[in-house]
Amino acid sequence: MAGFGTVGSGVWKLLKENGDLITSRSHGTARLEIRRIAVRDLEKKREVEAPTNLLTTDCASLVDDPSVDLILELIGGTGAAFELVASALRAGKPVITGNKALLAERGQELFALARKHHTPIYFEAAVAGGIPIIKGIQESLIGNRIRSIAGIINGTSNYILQRMTEAGLGYSEALQEAKKLGYAEADESLDVNGWDAAHKAILLGSLAHGFLIDHRQVYVRGIEKVTPLDIRFASELGYVVKLLSLVIARENGSIEIRTQPSFLSKKNILASVHGVFNAVAVKGDFVGQSLFYGPGAGQGPTASAVISDLVEAARSSHPDRGFLPHRIDGELVPIDDTSTSYYVRFSVTDRPGVIADIATVLARHQIGISGTHSPVDPDHPDADFVDMVFLLHTCPFGVLKTALAEVEQLDCLTGRPVVFRIETL
Repeated sequence: MAGFGTVGSGVWKLLKENGDLITSRSHGTARLEIRRIAVRDLEKKREVEAPTNLLTTDCASLVDDPSVDLILELIGGTGAAFELVASALRAGKPVITGNKALLAERGQELFALARKHHTPIYFEAAVAGGIPIIKGIQESLIGNRIRSIAGIINGTSNYILQRMTEAGLGYSEALQEAKKLGYAEADESLDVNGWDAAHKAILLGSLAHGFLIDHRQVYVRGIEKVTPLDIRFASELGYVVKLLSLVIARENGSIEIRTQPSFLSKKNILASVHGVFNAVAVKGDFVGQSLFYGPGAGQGPTASAVISDLVEAARSSHPDRGFLPHRIDGELVPIDDTSTSYYVRFSVTDRPGVIADIATVLARHQIGISGTHSPVDPDHPDADFVDMVFLLHTCPFGVLKTALAEVEQLDCLTGRPVVFRIETL
């Protein structure tokens, strides 16, 4: 095992407490024993202590040790983790990892090595913690064409947005609260900028549609710019704001994939996913809609997912278990060609004719308006500017961007328009 932090110590505890149960349930085919543990600092005091004779700072020694059959990578990142996983695959030792960034960004190289050396990679823990979504797509739904995947798959962002919604906190306040409770890391960047969720969506999209997705082509937006004002307006209009990851198949075989804060109807089941919980709604052509729900992170849930992969690796005789591409013609839909309806908030000077000026530009680009809303901002009741909300009909995102660039040239605007997609899942 490389890494003995939160998840690694959870794996240690789970094996210590339930190891006999695992062996019994697997009819003796999975007797798991941790032989070596690679750590950065041998002297560090840990909440869970392992025998010192198992500890090493040399990751390479894990692969070289002839008594080690399986390699568990829990160090994170895409540098040292890549070298360890690649070395294990070349040595013919199956790898279990929870590293979504590694697989999303360097999976093409690693899966090619896995195929070349007939050595599998398992990664259930890489997406949605204890929720068995990887096995669900790879096994339970193998007979379905996956029409769509819609997920709330970052608990930190979900918690922050919930506190902004329920308590009226600003983004910074909600983030600090999440850090105090241990829901956000000291460096929260990947959680709040959308990339943690996007990495998971990339993996799910690759598994569901059979080709490796280039993370550089994926549209990602985080929650850092979400304001209490837009959350309040969303609520008044019957929506909640959620960081949604979407993978949508088109009839021509191309795939939409994006992660961004979106408006979601309060009636949608995903709107009731609160706190640090995750949920993934998967729609198959035969099974219909399935919902996977549970804790998306944390020591226990993630360790549970790791153990399920360890047991499968110990029992499996299939050398190519992991990701097997089954399409060579997969392509992503450019983000400008994706279409939804939209919420757009304009901060404008309070004078007659503003709505007509904006509507004229939108009409020129054939963008329909389903409604307008001009609520009073209680924080600035007497301001000489107002917030105008336009609800727009479905149109391509690229068309909307062009129209908004033109609207920004109007002298009535006092700031850049704020845009949220309205998702109808």
